[in-house]
Amino acid sequence: MNFDSLRSYLMQKTAAVEEFPFDTITLVIKVRGKMFALVGTNDDPLRINLKCDPAKAEILREHYPAIIPGYHMNKRHWNTVLLDGSIPDAEIFSMIDESYDLVVKGLPKSKRPK
Repeated sequence: MNFDSLRSYLMQKTAAVEEFPFDTITLVIKVRGKMFALVGTNDDPLRINLKCDPAKAEILREHYPAIIPGYHMNKRHWNTVLLDGSIPDAEIFSMIDESYDLVVKGLPKSKRPK
């Protein structure tokens, strides 16, 4: 997966907004002001931080060596996924969907995208 296809998928999410709040290389994708993905644009291979259910995060880490506890994030709730080709794109898209859904679920009902 390359940066353009990753970014395109992330930005298809309802109300997704991209920012560079920390520096010029860490792309942050938010929904209603809450982060659901962070991408290191200069990383080779690409890396993405995604929110995950804690129990599922552990299972994914055991199953895929390219998934590690979230870099600079709450390691219980976030994974860093190395996009080195070892994880099928469908699985990565599923992890992105889950991250987005978890963040939206945590928003007040009045702020949730329609």
